[in-house]
Amino acid sequence: MPIQHIAFYGKGGGGTSTVASNVSAVLAEAGYRVILIGCDPQNDSTRTLRGGNDFPTVLEALQKQSSVRIEDVSTIGFNGILCIEALSLFQSEECAGRGIGKVFSFFKKIRLFEEYKPDFVLYDLPAEVVCSAFSFPSGKAVFERAYVVSSSDFLSLNTTNNIFRAIRKYTPAGGARLGGIIANGLTATLSESIVKDFAVRTGTRVVTYLPHSMVVIQSELYGQTVIEAAPQSNHAFIYRKLARQIIENRHSDIPDPFTAEELRIWAREWGDWIFELESGIITEGSAI
Repeated sequence: MPIQHIAFYGKGGGGTSTVASNVSAVLAEAGYRVILIGCDPQNDSTRTLRGGNDFPTVLEALQKQSSVRIEDVSTIGFNGILCIEALSLFQSEECAGRGIGKVFSFFKKIRLFEEYKPDFVLYDLPAEVVCSAFSFPSGKAVFERAYVVSSSDFLSLNTTNNIFRAIRKYTPAGGARLGGIIANGLTATLSESIVKDFAVRTGTRVVTYLPHSMVVIQSELYGQTVIEAAPQSNHAFIYRKLARQIIENRHSDIPDPFTAEELRIWAREWGDWIFELESGIITEGSAI
């Protein structure tokens, strides 16, 4: 089986790292050889997989040493996952985009994937590094499919729409296509409907819906993934199902994002419907 390179994008703080780390844990649990590369400037993508073991980020090591080995900038985490953190906002004066470019060049130089021979390489990529990651190298992304993690709030969906713009821009040059939206942290009435309608209107699809759960919060407070801390929980079941969908997915899209004005009008319409629902003008379950 050829190596599958899969990216998870999303708004900072929107749960992208949680999804990437839990999917990594499921794949490792199933016996696959997995690398998780954290590109979040917060430097916490792999935290719940590595049992508290600290190690330098790739960019930090490259700035301090003339010769860097993969052993210097990685650690083996849960079920053998190779954990790598690309950069930290607090360790580098460079912007995240330029830093990611240097990190990916380092991977190419040391032949990381040829030497380690993973089955899956997962990337946790916040919106701040979208352009650099999609355009590297030479206009071609190193991964085949991208998933966008989004909640139902406007700021998250606005970020998702901007990521869709990047996908649409770079796909003709060899960039990643969209595997779908992973709706995360849903709580309020109509949350699923909002994300589903957003997907339909942008020519994409929702892969799964992840409700807000205290199990996720508790697991992360323990410094573990849900798969390790609560393996029999409902959320562990959802993550296992999501991982199977990702493994088996051969569906991909080039999204058709909203313009800024279209997104504003669409959001206002949903705002009006929710106001009417909360005011009792329409009832829950009505066709919307």
